[in-house]
This record gives sequence, C-alpha cells and structure tokens, in this order.
Amino acid sequence: MTFNSFASQIYTVNGDSFTEIALTVFRFQAKNNPTYAAFIRHLGVDISSIHSINQIPFLPISFFKSQTIKTGEWEPETVFTSSGTTSDLTSRHYLPDLSFYLRNAERCFEYFFGPVKDFQFMALLPAYLERQGSSLIAMMDHFIKISTSAASGFYLSDIDKLLADIRNSPHSSSKTILWGVSFALLDLSEKQPGPLNVLIFETGGMKGRRRELTRDDLHDQLSKAFDVTPIRSEYGMTELLSQAYTIGKTRFKCPPWMKIIGRELTDPLQKGLLNETAGINVIDLANLHSIAFIETEDLGRVYPDGSFEILGRSDNSDIRGCNLLIE
Repeated sequence: MTFNSFASQIYTVNGDSFTEIALTVFRFQAKNNPTYAAFIRHLGVDISSIHSINQIPFLPISFFKSQTIKTGEWEPETVFTSSGTTSDLTSRHYLPDLSFYLRNAERCFEYFFGPVKDFQFMALLPAYLERQGSSLIAMMDHFIKISTSAASGFYLSDIDKLLADIRNSPHSSSKTILWGVSFALLDLSEKQPGPLNVLIFETGGMKGRRRELTRDDLHDQLSKAFDVTPIRSEYGMTELLSQAYTIGKTRFKCPPWMKIIGRELTDPLQKGLLNETAGINVIDLANLHSIAFIETEDLGRVYPDGSFEILGRSDNSDIRGCNLLIE
C-alpha cells in the first residue's frame, strides 16, 4: 500500500468499511512509523493479533512533545506546533504536504456545512495570530482565501472594524461566520454586547487569560450577549489533521474518516466505553503521515450514535488551546 492509495480510500469510508480501512492503516503505520513500532513492542502487542479497532494501541499524545512522529521517509514541508501555555515543551506535528492538511480541513467543514466558498469568515483569533506554527491559523487563512467575500479576514484587535463589517455585510446571517477563540469572544461580549447577525463558531481555549468555563456556561453567556443560537464549536488539535463540529448544542460529530473511542480512565487498554466519563481516543485516518491512533488527554463521553462531548482535561495534562475546559 502507498500513501496515495490510502488517501483514495479514506474519503469514501462509511460505517461498514471504517474498521477494515483503519486496520489496514494500523498495520502500515505499525511497520513504517519507528516511534509507534517501538511503542507497540514495549506493550508486547503482536500486530497480527489485532482484529478490531478497540484492540489497536493508541499512542499517547505526549509523544508529540518528545519524538518526531513520522510514518515513512519524507522531509517536512510544514511543522505545526501547540501553544504551550504551561510549558516550554510543545507538541510538534510534522507534515510533508501542507495542501493535504488544508484540503482535508476543507472537507471536514464542507461535510457538515456546505462549500467553504459560500461563506464569509471573520476570524477573531488573538494568541493564535501572535505565534508561529498554528494549524488553526493555517486552516482559517485557507478558508478566508477561498471565500468569495471581500470582508473575510483576520481581526486581531480591531473590534470596531469587525462590528462594522458584520453590520455592513452583504452576506446573509446563515453565511457569515464569526470564528473566535473563547476568551476573545467573551471579551467582545462584555465590551460590545448586542445582537450579531452571524453564526458563531468557538474553538475553545482561554489561554490563561480568563477563568475556565464549561462549554454549557460559555455558550449560554455568548448566546445571551449576542442573541445567537446555537453557538457552534470546533474540536481539533495540533496533533490531528481533522476536525469535529457541534451541530446543535454540545455534542460533537465527526466526519466519516474520524472516530472517537472512550477508554477506561484507570486502564487505557480497556476501550469502547459508552455513556460514561472516559478518556478520549481519536482515530483520524487523515493522519496518514504521522499517526492515526492518538490517546488524548481529554475527558469526555462517547455515545452510541458516534457523537461525543468533551468534559475537560485529565489530571496533570497541559491546557491546550483548541478544546474545553473544566471549572
């Protein structure tokens, strides 16, 4: 198998074929990713004994801080880095092809909301704009460039221009997206409350600038301040290529090539938990060049229909920018 043959399969995946493709990707990465291969050997796992996705070993996300996670031999074109709000040691995600990431992010958005070009994007992302290597900034820059609206753009601190552009937008409210980091949206809601005729997408993260809130509380405050319902959320991270989105309230849904699996908190090898608090494991089949099977430091609940909620962070884990949050 080659990377191109994998890529041709992941976007045709459905519920019936997901397990077969995931197992194929697992066997390929177990042989061709040195870090993952060493991890599997350390666990004493026989690759040939893995016949279900719940048997697959998931690589702890902390390995992105200490190892170069690569499947195959290639030179990186892009390196995404995490924000590192509580430590100088940050995650590094090496990619051989930036365009693959951008097109995948586009596919994730369009799976839920329709063509990116039909939307106007107003990005309120301080902290992300103020550093190098943000995958979120790369994604939003791509969306802004292919948007048909001249008003699409980044608004670092020019709130007056942001509000004026929203008021004067020729786009309908259903096609104008204000995409913001949580603390910046809360700042805006307190400084300039009032109805906003837009869709609001929050991407989590207080970056140490405000008290942490549950997602329910955050959405409640933003909805009341801006008279916008529902508030939508995006779930992504430096170490992944794909994004999940909330469609209604606080439950996220994944595109077909991404799947969330709940793991037992005291035994990470026990997986498949439903309807209870669990550690969050992610299968992201688009992570072909790094690792598709990641044990995150998030806590959540996974539901039988494949949707999931994020409840917070596990003990002793760093606060990461693109997910929420606990009191």
